[in-house]
Amino acid sequence: MKIHILGICGTFMGGLARILLQEGHEVTGSDKAFYPPMSDQLIELGIQIFEGYKGDLPPADLYVIGNALSRGNPWVEEILSNHKNYTSGPEALGKILKQRKVIAVAGTHGKTTTSYMIKHILSLNDLSVDYLIGGINNSGEFSASNQNAEIFVIEADEYDSAFFDKRSKFIHYYPDIFVINNIEFDHADIFSSIDDIKRQFHHAVRTIPNNGFIVYQKDDLHTNQLLQLGTWSNTIAVNDAKSLALSDDDQFIITEEQNFSTIELPFPGRHNYLNAMMAMQAAKIIGISFQQSFEALKQFRGVKRRLEIVYQSSSHIIYDDFAHHPTAIRATTEAITKKHPNKKIGAIIELASNTMSSGFHNQTLFNAPIGMKHIVWVDPKGVLNNKNAFSSIEEATKELKKIIMELDIVLIMTNKNSVIIKDSLMEAFNA
Repeated sequence: MKIHILGICGTFMGGLARILLQEGHEVTGSDKAFYPPMSDQLIELGIQIFEGYKGDLPPADLYVIGNALSRGNPWVEEILSNHKNYTSGPEALGKILKQRKVIAVAGTHGKTTTSYMIKHILSLNDLSVDYLIGGINNSGEFSASNQNAEIFVIEADEYDSAFFDKRSKFIHYYPDIFVINNIEFDHADIFSSIDDIKRQFHHAVRTIPNNGFIVYQKDDLHTNQLLQLGTWSNTIAVNDAKSLALSDDDQFIITEEQNFSTIELPFPGRHNYLNAMMAMQAAKIIGISFQQSFEALKQFRGVKRRLEIVYQSSSHIIYDDFAHHPTAIRATTEAITKKHPNKKIGAIIELASNTMSSGFHNQTLFNAPIGMKHIVWVDPKGVLNNKNAFSSIEEATKELKKIIMELDIVLIMTNKNSVIIKDSLMEAFNA
């Protein structure tokens, strides 16, 4: 079948493109913007790309429409007017997953990292696993693979599937193991309240078979409220003294059999240790011991744009992180300050997500970073009303560069393209 993907440069749709290629389909794609790392993967796959949505609609037997597109897009209108065959990305993937054992990783924070941790653990323990994950790891692999393995790991996003299907993506995946890292309010453009989000999660909970599993964080308030709405599957709490827990000082992962020192893990931060525990528990269900999982995680190389070092000299470091929610910003800054306790650290934070730029988080967002010597905000809509908030990346980086040589480390936090910020700061450090 000839398939054209509209919105192909998104991390999910780019991964889906590879899966469809491996299914034997001919795949082309279009998008309005292309930037690394996904653009590099698409080029390597040899997929013909159309930039923008002007001109003739490329011929195809099926059009997969990304959730970033809406009515009014000229190619969407042409598809609808001519009754062409179309679907959403999650629904197209769901049909492929029907015969697989699916591990779906959901939650507001940590989905990408936890998904890659699970995939890494399974692979290092000689299990064949396919996957589609909304990010790219540091091992140089594609963000998706489809070799007809029995197990499929999928990052399960709560964002909507398409303009014509407002259900969360994960409703299409029918997981056997549903990992819920945490639930907080996000995506203010499509959800009006935390109850709306929990309702979507409960739709997914209803699809898990009675011999399936829900793995969740014991202390997460909204996840516990979600499960009180009803479950029909096995539930396993993580960070529970009965099975798998993180010590109060974050120094050990504690199990009934033995304790594991987090110092041995190649990634910092309490949030990452919790991600690791969720991955260890999911792997335990498959039959991999905590010891085997921990040994595998000691070799985990991390995920791009998750506390990724993008520049390092003898005196300066630049970290790039995807954090775009107050909880994630706090966790990221806390991890960096603990890793570098005697360093002067600055941050540039872009209010790029719909929720951040809406002003929903207000003062909570401004108070989220901890341990930073200096912070500048990229705040195009002026929601912070602060002297260190600037309307453009160029203005914010110009301000940060005034004092950049007083800093040892700069932390970039945005869920958009960080290349312009990174290049500008690298230039300043090398001046």
